[in-house]
Amino acid sequence: MSPIDREEAARRAAEELLHTRYEQEPLLDRIRRYILQFLGDLFDGISGGGTTGAVIAAVIITAVILAFIALIGWRLSKASRRNAAALDGLFGEQVKTAAQHRRAADEFAAQERWTEALQERLRAIARDLEERALVSGMPGRTADELAAEAAQTLPAFAGELTAAARSFDDVTYGGVAGTREAYAAMASLDERLRQARPVPLATAAQAGNTAVETGDTAARGVDAGSGP
Repeated sequence: MSPIDREEAARRAAEELLHTRYEQEPLLDRIRRYILQFLGDLFDGISGGGTTGAVIAAVIITAVILAFIALIGWRLSKASRRNAAALDGLFGEQVKTAAQHRRAADEFAAQERWTEALQERLRAIARDLEERALVSGMPGRTADELAAEAAQTLPAFAGELTAAARSFDDVTYGGVAGTREAYAAMASLDERLRQARPVPLATAAQAGNTAVETGDTAARGVDAGSGP
């Protein structure tokens, strides 16, 4: 069998990949298939190419393997950066005021870049709550942690805060595209939170104790009235 050169191997691989059965094949699977076929053709050529052909084939195989390793490393690095962004929480390394985040959100919304607008609007909410001392300024805070802590002093907004955190996570880490409607809901929540007054924890606890005492008094009254 006569050895095939690199151009011939690439041509055969390209022709194979043009078949319709590969149209829906993921890119990485397609690349892997190409590499395996290319290496197989090179190994076939080694047996009939003599010492020179074997050396050339070995060099090409080594280069292909190194390129494949580099591709894997790039994919892992990309995934690592994505995970690192998740660990950075809401803000990452940026230090802006609530007003600055709102302006950025408005600018993105004007350009109909709803994903970035949603992200900046929730950052505005988080920073505003921190500036008003309604939540602690915790570094690396996640959207879910923000919603849980803010709900303690603003219980009436607990459900909306949770939904806002989920929306932020969806567009930031879940690959979900932001929408005009989602941004409008986030902006409305931001404006109402700015006007909201916190419920003191002591008052909430006192109200709970009063409710318990009232229930106990009513129960005693029923017991007293049920006597002979």
